[in-house]
Amino acid sequence: MAAVKSVKVLVVEDNALILDLLMKGLGPHCEASAAADGGDALMKVVDDPPDLILCDYRIPGLDGRQLYDKLRARQQTKQIPFIFLASRGDIEEKLRPMVEGVEEFIPKPFFLKDLVRIAKKVIDRLHLEKLQNRAVRPGVIQGRLEEMSMIDLMQSLEMGQKSCRLTIRNGDQTGELFFTSGQCADAHLGALHGEEAVYKVIAWPAGEFEIDFNAPPVTATISRSTTGLLMEALRLMDESQRDGSAEGVETAKG
Repeated sequence: MAAVKSVKVLVVEDNALILDLLMKGLGPHCEASAAADGGDALMKVVDDPPDLILCDYRIPGLDGRQLYDKLRARQQTKQIPFIFLASRGDIEEKLRPMVEGVEEFIPKPFFLKDLVRIAKKVIDRLHLEKLQNRAVRPGVIQGRLEEMSMIDLMQSLEMGQKSCRLTIRNGDQTGELFFTSGQCADAHLGALHGEEAVYKVIAWPAGEFEIDFNAPPVTATISRSTTGLLMEALRLMDESQRDGSAEGVETAKG
């Protein structure tokens, strides 16, 4: 899948090894740049404001909290969201009260794959907001599943608590998913309705999507949460892949 490169992320970390790992982990998903201390980060943000700041709390010069406060005090940078890396003690004692503008607190030590997964959810949501701002028609955004998968789209709509109609086209097939406050309330794909339609389109690796935020509300026919739908879809896909592998083994034996 093509990387979403429209979102600029500044990674602030003084440990060179960790910084290198973070840059490599985030690189496929965004336009990542680095700063080794708080002062360097402040100058880079003022010169070229990023869309998201991933920041270690304990960095030389300005610490993460001081950097946050200085940027919140400037009109041009006050809206930039943060993800903080910190020890559990620092999170609870020093950072937890900072609610506004902070997307996530990630405790150290962490697994890189978990950090990338958390950061990617925020990056995908910011990418969706950029698409919305560039929409040709007010309230309608378009894109390709090769750039943003169905899972990414649904997670972003849930995180943003969006109400909309998501239309997906793959060849001659067209599916529609309806969201209310981020929850998938209804879905249609040909003769399929509800959860069955959702599970079918989630597996599409390519196609086009259109999100219409002007669509009227619908009657809910799906009881699972969006997260619940995604978890069940992943389970079904994994089950299908295992069954396919087993059939391949049997064929080879025969």
